[in-house]
Amino acid sequence: MMWSYILKLVILLPLVCGLMVGCLYLWRKLESRMPGQPANRMLAVKETMMISPTVKLAVLEFEGRKLLVSVSRAGVALVDRGDVTK
Repeated sequence: MMWSYILKLVILLPLVCGLMVGCLYLWRKLESRMPGQPANRMLAVKETMMISPTVKLAVLEFEGRKLLVSVSRAGVALVDRGDVTK
């Protein structure tokens, strides 16, 4: 009776600890993709719009300037630069 308890403890305790470490690792990896970016970021995605199934337009804000970029499978291309925001 006591040996079965110890055997379960020896097997399940490392399993539970491994799951906790794995969850913490995934949380750190996926935290940057969650909404509500930290305020100290230099680059912010203000808005995106799908133009076609393979092309997306995105408005980026960098150092007070807004940039309109096109994102597709071929890459990223600058479409237009906005004025300095105040």
